[in-house]
Amino acid sequence: MAQLGAIFSIIAALGGAALLGSVHKIDEGHTGVYYRGGALLTTTSSPGFHLMLPFITTYKSVQTTLQTDEVKNVPCGTGGGVMIYFDRIEVVNFLIPSAVYDIVRNFTADYDKALIFNKVHHELNQFCSVHSLQEVYIGLFDQIDENLKLTLQEDLTSMAPGLIIQAVRVTKPNIPESIRRNYELMESEKTKLLISQQTQKVVEKEAETERIKAVIEAEKVAQVSEIKFGQKVMEKETEKRISEIEDSGFVARQKARADAEFYTSQRTAEANQLKLTPQYLQLMKYKAIASNSKIYFGNDIPQMFVDSGSAGNSIKASAALDIVAEQLLDLD
Repeated sequence: MAQLGAIFSIIAALGGAALLGSVHKIDEGHTGVYYRGGALLTTTSSPGFHLMLPFITTYKSVQTTLQTDEVKNVPCGTGGGVMIYFDRIEVVNFLIPSAVYDIVRNFTADYDKALIFNKVHHELNQFCSVHSLQEVYIGLFDQIDENLKLTLQEDLTSMAPGLIIQAVRVTKPNIPESIRRNYELMESEKTKLLISQQTQKVVEKEAETERIKAVIEAEKVAQVSEIKFGQKVMEKETEKRISEIEDSGFVARQKARADAEFYTSQRTAEANQLKLTPQYLQLMKYKAIASNSKIYFGNDIPQMFVDSGSAGNSIKASAALDIVAEQLLDLD
């Protein structure tokens, strides 16, 4: 009985161990792949608890979320034969879950060693071999990470579709101490040169500002002078126009006055012309005689009135004067 109990205990222990070996967990962000006898099974599993044949089937959890692979201490020989080292290169990548089986089948579950680590070494050495130390360390250093990312992704798209390179970060390489000191000295001199150039630009900018201010001030003075000159011209033109208007008015008045006088004289002349009749002239003659304060009567009348040749004429003249006097009295 004791032996039978021991056997049952052994069987129970083996069953418990088998049960524990068959249950396994796949974490979130991972995909499970399975091997049986060293052969990769086509079955994959999502996150959670799963069962498998104990002792026969094994599994590996493959991360499918964003991860960062660090490639450290990468040697690189430049085109000039100088050996430099990159302390750390970070490759941010992620694996599409649907591509897990194909990539693990072709490159094993440690696919990042073949597809990322080895590729980074290869591509970085390819880059360094065709560029000088000056270009790798300074001139083209800012382009290394982007070029490395594009090159890796181009190769992975054809070799392992589904593995995506998100970003690449490259640290400054370590170079021989003597060369580094020379670069530091060169950078110091370059900094001094940049400071000198900036100082020169500041001085030139200040001079340009002063020149612009002087030009603006001169333009302002010129514009003010032009405005004042224009005002004076306008004043003179206004005075000229006022004078012209006054002259025109004066000429018009003088012309109107002359025309009026001419018209008056003309009408007077026409009236006089109408008056120049024998009767009117006779009347005026008698008026002139009548206005004389001396009137002679009798036979001895001055010669200016009658002919001194005969007495009969004197009598006729005296009778004529009487008639004229009567006519004048009638007119009055």
